[in-house]
Amino acid sequence: MRLLGLDVGSRTVGVSVSDLLGWTAQGVEIIRINEDKDDFGLDRLGEIIKEKQATGVVLGLPKNMNNTEGPRAEKSREYAKMVEDRFNLPTDLIDERLTTVQAERMLVDEANVSRKKRKKVIDKIAAEMILQNYLDAKGKLTRN
Repeated sequence: MRLLGLDVGSRTVGVSVSDLLGWTAQGVEIIRINEDKDDFGLDRLGEIIKEKQATGVVLGLPKNMNNTEGPRAEKSREYAKMVEDRFNLPTDLIDERLTTVQAERMLVDEANVSRKKRKKVIDKIAAEMILQNYLDAKGKLTRN
């Protein structure tokens, strides 16, 4: 079982992939999209799904800090539906609150990466964190 993790924004989609055992997530790439022009990067996502032989997709659900859902959460749900319909793969949504903040902090604190370089990788790292959080949560459920 190999899963893809997605961090969906209005201009980019960060992509990560799990190992075959579903223990770890690794960043893959950032797909450039443009929601305003209905360009969702699905052709490239399809290539990655095929290349990585993905069996499912996990998307970050950007909830508000008070646990409500706003417009970005709705866009993530719409993206998940597009992925399900186009690729016939199951999708799951996981709360992604603070993953981008965590990714940024990690790049600043641990890697000392410049703002310009952070911008180029932040979505891929956020996708990695989304997928890793999902894998960790599912692993805990299966071990109990």
